[in-house]
Amino acid sequence: MDAVSSFFFGHPLWAWLAIGAVFLSVEVATGSGWLLWPAGSAALVGLLTLVAPHLGSSGELLLFAALTVVTTFVGRRWLHGAPHGGPNINDPLARLISHHGEVSHAFEGGAGRVFVDGKEWSAELQDGETLAAGAKVEVIAVVGGARLKVRAL
Repeated sequence: MDAVSSFFFGHPLWAWLAIGAVFLSVEVATGSGWLLWPAGSAALVGLLTLVAPHLGSSGELLLFAALTVVTTFVGRRWLHGAPHGGPNINDPLARLISHHGEVSHAFEGGAGRVFVDGKEWSAELQDGETLAAGAKVEVIAVVGGARLKVRAL
């Protein structure tokens, strides 16, 4: 064990890279978004020990703490993630909204079928009127899971 500790204290680059790797592996495992900044700070302190080896352990720890605070603040303040509360971009039905299509079976009483995005869908007309086959429509909503609400163009 003395050989390992003497190696790490003799070569602080590797110690800081190991600390950064631990932070990064925990970040990857949890996906919290908070441990990425200490991991990067540890790697940066490790690289700085190559340029300024006279910092010593206390200087390196102070630099690590300061860099972690600064990078976390900057990262959280200016690097925003995906907006929350919006539509799910992986939902194929939600992506149909605003697509144009064509009536495949005439609408009567506000219900009919449309051909949109290479598929035929059950649909209801926004105004509840009749619409002949071949008319152009635009999808305005998804109702009840797999029924499209459309309006005539």
